Amino acid sequence: MSSFGTNGTEDSLPPPPPAIPSDVVPIKMEPEKKKVLRLPIARRGLASKGMKLRLLTNHFRVNVGNTDGHFFQYSVSLSYEDGRPVEGKGVGRKVLDRVQETYNSELNGKDFAYDGEKTLFTLGSLARNRLEFTVVLEDVVSAGRNNGNASPDGHGEINENDKKRMRRPNRAKTFKVEINFASKIPLQAIVNALRGQESDNYQEAIRVLDIILRQHAAKQGCLLVRQSFFHNDPKNFADVGGGVLGCRGFHSSFRTTQSGLSLNIDVSTTMIVTPGPVVDFLISNQNVKDTFSLDWVKAKRTLKNLRIKASPSNQEYKITGLSDLPCKDQLFTLKRKGGVDGDDTEEVTVYDYFVNRRNIDLRYSGDLPCINVGKPKRPTYIPLELCSLVSLQRYTKALTTLQRSSLVEKSRQKPPERMRVLTDALSRSNYGSEPMLRNCGISINSGFTEVEGRVLQAPRLKFGNGEDFNPRNGRWNFNQKKLVRPVKIEKWAVVNFSARCDVRGLVRDLIKCGQMKGIAIEQPFDVFEEDFRNKRSPPLVRVEKMLEFVQSKLPGPPQFLLCLLPDRKNSELYGPWKKRNLADFGIVTQCIAPQRVNDQYLTNVLLKINAKLGGLNSILGAEHAPSIPVVSRAPTIIIGMDVSHGSPGQTDIPSIAAVVSSLEWPLISKYRACVRTQSPKVEMIDNLFKKVSDGVDEGIIRELLLDFYRSSGNKKPQNIIIFRDGVSESQFNQVLNIELDQIIEACKFLDEKWNPKFLVIVAQKNHHTKFFQADAPDNVPPGTVIDNKICHPRNYDFYMCAHAGMIGTSRPTHYHVLLDEIGFSADDLQELVHSLSYVYQRSTTAISVVAPICYAHLAATQMGQFMKFEERSETASSHSGAHPVPQLPRLNDNVSSSMFFC
Repeated sequence: MSSFGTNGTEDSLPPPPPAIPSDVVPIKMEPEKKKVLRLPIARRGLASKGMKLRLLTNHFRVNVGNTDGHFFQYSVSLSYEDGRPVEGKGVGRKVLDRVQETYNSELNGKDFAYDGEKTLFTLGSLARNRLEFTVVLEDVVSAGRNNGNASPDGHGEINENDKKRMRRPNRAKTFKVEINFASKIPLQAIVNALRGQESDNYQEAIRVLDIILRQHAAKQGCLLVRQSFFHNDPKNFADVGGGVLGCRGFHSSFRTTQSGLSLNIDVSTTMIVTPGPVVDFLISNQNVKDTFSLDWVKAKRTLKNLRIKASPSNQEYKITGLSDLPCKDQLFTLKRKGGVDGDDTEEVTVYDYFVNRRNIDLRYSGDLPCINVGKPKRPTYIPLELCSLVSLQRYTKALTTLQRSSLVEKSRQKPPERMRVLTDALSRSNYGSEPMLRNCGISINSGFTEVEGRVLQAPRLKFGNGEDFNPRNGRWNFNQKKLVRPVKIEKWAVVNFSARCDVRGLVRDLIKCGQMKGIAIEQPFDVFEEDFRNKRSPPLVRVEKMLEFVQSKLPGPPQFLLCLLPDRKNSELYGPWKKRNLADFGIVTQCIAPQRVNDQYLTNVLLKINAKLGGLNSILGAEHAPSIPVVSRAPTIIIGMDVSHGSPGQTDIPSIAAVVSSLEWPLISKYRACVRTQSPKVEMIDNLFKKVSDGVDEGIIRELLLDFYRSSGNKKPQNIIIFRDGVSESQFNQVLNIELDQIIEACKFLDEKWNPKFLVIVAQKNHHTKFFQADAPDNVPPGTVIDNKICHPRNYDFYMCAHAGMIGTSRPTHYHVLLDEIGFSADDLQELVHSLSYVYQRSTTAISVVAPICYAHLAATQMGQFMKFEERSETASSHSGAHPVPQLPRLNDNVSSSMFFC
């Protein structure tokens, strides 16, 4: 409504504001403070401690000749003739190749880098900002397109009708391609980044170079998995069982480093389904003897979306499902030749059609379901024995323990072998022939980059009776040594779910071994054997019956229960047993599945038991003194954070966030954990601070801070050191501005005036940088650290191999220091990180990543076993909308502050 009247007269204006009294003092408005975003800090200098060592790394020097040019980015839109968008993957590259062949002059003869989906890049611009093309492709989609439920054409001998069909252009598809200018990226951005001047353009420019590598591999027929490429060569396949192959390929990506642009090439492995007859794959996948034992519901889930070739036509299809009935009973409507109106169709079985009409011999498919390659309302059936899985199809389900150990066994390579394989991969890749790289003036050096490593001295360890020890080659043992803080085990019992064991002998040897290590173990109250009648019951029932039996006999709650399980690693009893004891009863338990029981085995079991019950096995000499730089001078809490997700194929399994923190400052060897579920596939931890009312915070950090305060003589930490695992470089800003903000809020909620200082470090294991000794065939020695040449040109990062690589090639941990308010020197920080690899209470070796992160992994894994998420994932309907995230049970107060995860 207008503020003026119809004639625009002053009568319709609003009244003037009231006069302000002369004694009123105006209030000065404070401008709203804009939140300053934290960014990763720059490197403050290089460290110098340690013995120098010549190393080679799998980074290959890249020279960029054309730094004046620009990449032009275009968005690509693909549609069919009728305007429907093209959604199938893989078609895009074929269509764009055809565009380049057909319209070379309209494209100014330019080469382009296409990402396979909606973006392409050229060096220099195209003729116009908007271009439209029409191309025709033959044989893009599967051919067997019939009306109704007809089976695919082309089976059996090719008769006259088939030949006519083949001559018809019905398999040709017309595509419309629209290319629109989106942005311009200067190659100069890469040069600036190498000088430490980063911009968004730099990330984009590197992305274009990586897309060129992907396109180069796609042209060679490779399977692409992000920046890893896999050739269809059986020499690269390793059978890991269950119808699954490990496929060896290589990772290739550009990195900006202190010494310039480099190409990082590494061996990479992905899992693929075994190509060949579908029936052989199913029998192997389900580990059954024959087709009659197959679980078809499971088979349907496994096969969905896999690609097959149907014989004898050799036509390729995508599996959409299985028929409801066996081949002999499954009917479909067949069009008859020469039928009168209304009588031109008949119902026939798939079996009858193939055997009697197509003269194809079917030996065993009659009683089995058919493969469906059609649409839900227009199924197209093919008998099972005519279908073979095509090669290079990823297998995304979680591997079993046996498959994983088989993969590790078959894919490990000693350093010299890996160097040879990488040199071959670079020469076979033939990047010099890639026109886009040539146009950028890019040439790649064929030699490994030489870097200077330093080997830090192992920290001195303290055992019982005041004994000190200097680890050699990252290892130590407890032979003739006592634990530094052994516990006393008085009230305990043994629970046996497995009859294949001399339990009395095991108990006798455990008590004797404990005595030698300083742990006083009384005789157990009893050994509770499972009633053989319960052995066939479901796992939950077996656990309940056993606990009822134990409770009825024990005089009171035990300090500890030793549980003997029938299967190593993957017993279905493990999760329910841990949940009932830790969450409901507050009893510490140690599960074992003894096979070869010797002194080493019993020592390892006792190390875990001692840590779980509050003892310590060994500590650093610098903890005892205490003389750890910075950490020992002021109360300091060390935190480890990790999020574990369901396997790639499981989209609705909650992610599990685990945060562990140190206790009893000045110690850095004792930890406790807090574990929560959160939305699936969410990497940022969302329960660090959780305000539920004015005075109540139910977040993770509050719980950990209060425990630190109680265990450290009522001292608040002045320094908070955070190790974060599992985040990529693109998420560093979220760690600094979302997770750290929550932690600061939790601190302020406890005490508004409290301002602790923070050190935030991200640890990455999932990278592709490896190091090799220049003058020896062995792995790099434990304690090797690298912070020069191949590290980030601006940011504060370093690589460390704290462990002794016994098999294969050592994988260093890549540490990124995002924030340091405490003020560590480079040497002190690297010494602290190194020392934290020696405080892992479960083992007598230095580990590859700091202990707090390992403990966070363990806590997440163990508590993930509490809930059978897998079953929920299998049965959840994909159409049922968002599920509320199920919460993990809270641990009983008796064990919540213990190292239950050890």
